[in-house]
This record gives sequence, C-alpha cells and structure tokens, in this order.
Amino acid sequence: MDLRKSSRRPYFGIPMTSTEAGTIVEYPSGLDTARRFVPWLVAVALFMENLDATIVNTAVPAMAEGLKVAPLSLKAVLTSYTLSLAVFIPISGWCADRFGTRRVFTTAIWLFLIGSLGCGLAPTVHLLVASRVLQGFGGAMMTPVGRIALVRTFPRSEMLRTMNFVVIPALLGPLLGPVTGGLIVHVTTWRMIFFVNIPLALLGLALTRRHMPEYRDPDVAPMDKVGFVLFCSGIAILSYVLEIFGEHSHPPVVLATLLVVSTTLLAAYGWHAHRSATPLLHLVLLKVRTFRISVLGGFVTRLGFGGMPFLLPLLYQIGLGYPAWQAGLLTMPQALAAMGMKVISRPLLQRFGHRTTLLANTILLGVTMMAFMRIDRTSSVLAILALSFAQGFVSSLQFTSMNSLVYADIDDVDASKAGSIASTAQQLSLSFGVAIGSLVTAWFLGSVDQTNPVAAIPALHDAFLTLGAITIVSSLVFLRLDPNDGNNISNRLPLPPPRYQARAESRAAIGAPERTPPSAG
Repeated sequence: MDLRKSSRRPYFGIPMTSTEAGTIVEYPSGLDTARRFVPWLVAVALFMENLDATIVNTAVPAMAEGLKVAPLSLKAVLTSYTLSLAVFIPISGWCADRFGTRRVFTTAIWLFLIGSLGCGLAPTVHLLVASRVLQGFGGAMMTPVGRIALVRTFPRSEMLRTMNFVVIPALLGPLLGPVTGGLIVHVTTWRMIFFVNIPLALLGLALTRRHMPEYRDPDVAPMDKVGFVLFCSGIAILSYVLEIFGEHSHPPVVLATLLVVSTTLLAAYGWHAHRSATPLLHLVLLKVRTFRISVLGGFVTRLGFGGMPFLLPLLYQIGLGYPAWQAGLLTMPQALAAMGMKVISRPLLQRFGHRTTLLANTILLGVTMMAFMRIDRTSSVLAILALSFAQGFVSSLQFTSMNSLVYADIDDVDASKAGSIASTAQQLSLSFGVAIGSLVTAWFLGSVDQTNPVAAIPALHDAFLTLGAITIVSSLVFLRLDPNDGNNISNRLPLPPPRYQARAESRAAIGAPERTPPSAG
C-alpha cells in the first residue's frame, strides 16, 4: 500500500491508519502535516539532549559549593548522563518497533522532563546522579526514535535536506550550553539550569500528541534480555570502579573484585552475543576492518579528549578566577569552529583521504590539548580564545572523519546495527573520558584542597599533558587503514568499485550470504 494515499487529513479527527509489510502505520493528522512537524519534533529533542550534555559543565564549581562537595567529585553528574545514553540507546530501536514511535517518543519526553525536575530539586549528589540517569534514559529514546520516524516519514530523496535541518540544533546545543549555564549560575542558582528544558519538553509533548506518526511492528523479534542485563551490569560496575578509584574510600581488594566482576560480565556478553541470533549489539560487525578501526580509534581518542569539556571550565573558574558566565564565553569559539569545520571537512577528506587526515589530525588534537598547559593567570583572553578555536576546529574534523568512516563498508541492511554499536561506544568513551580526566587531575592534586587555584592550575596542566598523550597514542590505531579506505564516502580518487563489490569484503567477514550483483541492463 502506498502510504502517500494516507496523506489527506483524517475525517472527524480519526487518525489515518494503514498496514504495510507487517508494520502498523498511523498518522494522527495526515502524512503531509507529519512531514511539516516531525523535523521540528526531532530538532527540539536534539537541542534538549545536546544542551543538557553541556550546560552543566560551567556550573560544576557552583554546584560543588551548593552541595558542599569537592568539584572533581561531581564527575558522576556528567558521566551518569552519557553512560545512561550508552546503555539504553541499543534498545531504543526495538522499543520503537514493539510499542510504536509515538508512544515511545512521548514516554521519552516525560522521562526527560521528570529527570530535569529531579535534578533541579535534588538535595544530594546521589539523588542528582539518579535524576541524570533518568534524563539519559529519556534522551537515549528521544533521538534514535525521532530519527526512525524521520526515515519512515520522508522519501530518501528528501532525507539529506531534512537531516541538514534537524542537525542545526545539535550544533547549537554545545554552543549555547556552557554560556547559558554560566549566565544562569551567575544570575540565579545552579538549580535553574535543569528547569530550562521544561518549556521545551511541554511543547514537544503537545506536538507529539498531535503530529508524531505511529510506526509499529507487532512481529518484532523478542528483546535480548540476557544480553541487556549482562551488558548493563558490566558497564555500570566498570563505571563505578572508575568513579571511586583514587578516592581511597574502598580498599584495593574491593576495587579489584569489582573490576574482575565487570570484566567477567562484559566477557559473558561477548560470548552470548556471538551465540544469539538477535543480540543487543551485533559485535560480529567488528570483523569489518574499517568499522572496527573507526570504532576502536574513536573510542581511544575520546578517552583522552572526553575529559576536556569537564576540566576546562575548572581551569577557567577555579584556576584563573573567571566567573561562570565568562568561562562559558571562553568555550564558545570551540563550538563556532566546530560548526565552521562542517563546511570544509568533506573537501579536506576528498583531498587527503581518511587515513592521512586521521593520522595527522589525531596528533594535532593531542597537541592542542597539551597546549592548554601554557594557559595560566598571565595568559590573555585572546590567547585562550585562539586556542579554544583551534581545538574546536581540529576536534570537529576528527569526529567527522571517524563517524563517516563507520559506514564505509557496512551493508545497508546492517546500517542500524552498526549505528547502535558506534553510538554506544561513543557515549561510553565520553563518559569514561570524563572519569579518567577527573581521576588524573585528582591524582596530581593529591590531598590538596581542590578549590585552591595555586594547586589546581599545575594539576590541571599535568592532566592536559596526560590526556593529550593518550590522544596522540590513539593515532596508532589508524595506521591500520588503507590509503583508499573511505573513498566511497569522500568521493576521493580512485573512485570506489561498484557498490556490491565494495561490500563483498564486509559481508564475507561477518559470514553474510553473497548478494547477486545488479545486471548490466
């Protein structure tokens, strides 16, 4: 059945419903109206998620003072959000198929809204972290389910234009988040930063009820419950170990035991995934060389770089004495440069290729991180802004290159599975990156007061050196790339072979059956 026949408005408010290939489709206000509003719904969701991921950074010193804790102990407030995203993203697609996109999207917004309220009202760090986990759960469902609705609502010929519109809020969130958080903390209280999302969430709920299409597959395969429990438990325990390591609150034997338990659970998940027909994460795709290198290289790179958004506001506020709103402004060049790089990243990849670009750019990224060792109380604002701009430029090229390489040799039918692995690895590495950055800084601080600028600046400088070195070492992963890998993504010469031939290696690697090449006629 052609779904476009359902584009007229429903009679007497009755939604248009149809069934195609086992999928139940329902348009509350017609397909044409859905195509007008769904991009806005997804844009609002992306904006809330990306704003919330960065708005906390500049508020950490004020939050630490209000909650009577050390600033570095609030790393869990950041890591819990991205960790929750990583854990729940893999089941978002299954939930959308099983329960319907509109129902899951509505539930996700409610979870995000309740989590935001809980964060703003939390009297302790533990309740604040729990509320951030709830926020992350909602965010993990909002964005992937919204993208599913986009893909099913629009024809492929309109997807590029639609995605370009939707991605703008994703770029504005990191730009406005630190500044907004700093201004709110300067004018009112840090608790207000979590209430910013409430009007947006209420608007999203109203639009979802009226215009979000319902796509549901009643014949979807059962969820991999065993895999979900093994994966979530292993990641949660590992994250807890990174959280408490170095705080001397637990004896070494307890930490070692927890680390062994976490490793065992994750190894058990790997064994289970290879035996299951429908695993939570299809790890067999890691046999595809370019996919494996992009995921592994991206993971190690983000372990080094992931701590920078957390540590730089501490340098600006505790070390250099800037108020929160000025610290937020000092991060703006990084986001502006990242947006500008989106325009020229493709020509650069087309000229130099993924291998050369990633090898050189990963080293440059590590160097820019180390360069912050030169920033102290004698540094000019212009020098800080210039370094921030350079780091935003280099980091944007790095992530664009790594993310685009993910799908270079992945077959279309495996694209969503590969996307789940890549997204999960990305969120995990960012979460662990914050934990490692905080751990390294605490190590160099020792027992010194973390709010003492005389001690904080040298410790942060040593942390920048360490994290930059980790990032530079991650460039070795990209040596495994072939000079022509990713040419089918960047349109670089030599031109890639026909599509069925280019995917032959990846399909053979994962044991998938060969496909019949298209006929010449």
